Amino acid sequence: MSKIGQKPVTVPQTVTVDIDGSKVSVKGKEGSLTVTLPEGITISKDKETLVLKRQNDSKHQKSLHGLFRSLVANAVTGVDTLFEKKLEVMGTGFNVKLQGEDLVFKVGYNHPVVFKKVVGVKYAVEGNNKVSIKSIDKQLVGEIAYKVKMIKKPDPYKGKGIKYAGEKLRIKPGKKAKTTA
Repeated sequence: MSKIGQKPVTVPQTVTVDIDGSKVSVKGKEGSLTVTLPEGITISKDKETLVLKRQNDSKHQKSLHGLFRSLVANAVTGVDTLFEKKLEVMGTGFNVKLQGEDLVFKVGYNHPVVFKKVVGVKYAVEGNNKVSIKSIDKQLVGEIAYKVKMIKKPDPYKGKGIKYAGEKLRIKPGKKAKTTA
């Protein structure tokens, strides 16, 4: 089993942590988040560290211990510095722009696709083909980035569509590619 749950979470000086029973409230310069701990997991606060402990060594408790340690660590990191995911729009004539607080994609459909603003998420557009999604909640950033990518998945033959920045696409050879048998 992983020993992630046993590592202490370091708290920067710009972040304040309030513990109220099973609720952990984390406040920082970017906002505030609350993590509710399950039954059997307890948290204690030293000067600049948080330590999570489990009630027993059952497999279920061990998995929850590591999970909630990571969730608390992500909350502490998120309220101090925002989490960010970058996407690229690839293809001739494909572009994205910010209209008010919504993202508007032109990705080969006969109409522009509008992606509405989600509460707690900031969008930024660089040029006309790069999108940046930022939030204090790591899970929300990943979820929104995935939904944006699913507007137009990258085509396996030409690579046209929306992809994560730095993602390597596997381009298939077309019909004309010669096969050796």
